[in-house]
Amino acid sequence: MATDSKPNRRNLEIRVPRVRVIGAEGEQVGILTRDEALAMAQEIGMDLVEIQPNGDPPVCRIMDFGKFKFDAQKKAHAAKKKQKQVEIKELKFRPVTDIGDYTIKMRNLRRFLEEGDKVKITIRYRGREMAHQELGRAMVDKISADIIEEAVIEQYPRMEGRLMVMMIAPKKTK
Repeated sequence: MATDSKPNRRNLEIRVPRVRVIGAEGEQVGILTRDEALAMAQEIGMDLVEIQPNGDPPVCRIMDFGKFKFDAQKKAHAAKKKQKQVEIKELKFRPVTDIGDYTIKMRNLRRFLEEGDKVKITIRYRGREMAHQELGRAMVDKISADIIEEAVIEQYPRMEGRLMVMMIAPKKTK
């Protein structure tokens, strides 16, 4: 029986009377009975592995099952190694952030986007600054105008208590 832990049936686990057999070198052998195919595989010291159970008749291949599992494990490990974990970086501004700090933060924002990370922009209001939310809105508009070619705005600015939050993601290059 095929389960999640053992997706490929092999040798005596294959219960169908006739199978289409692919040889050890990848050549088509033809349609044989299960017993003939098993004898053929055992003759060369390999396993009969069901690779296409839904076929009519099911397709089986003569191969070294241990080596097959090892190679599949190596491929999965290599694919996992190549994956990039997308991080969310945060940049904090104030409505009165001056031009020097602004340029440094924008340089960091561009670097984060080039590395493929998402950026959460937070504008924090303190004290009486809450009465002048238009300053924070102007800051957000300036930021989005400066990075519009390199990024997409994933979440438009919204207020969360004393914070204005916006999410930016890098543009997909294809």
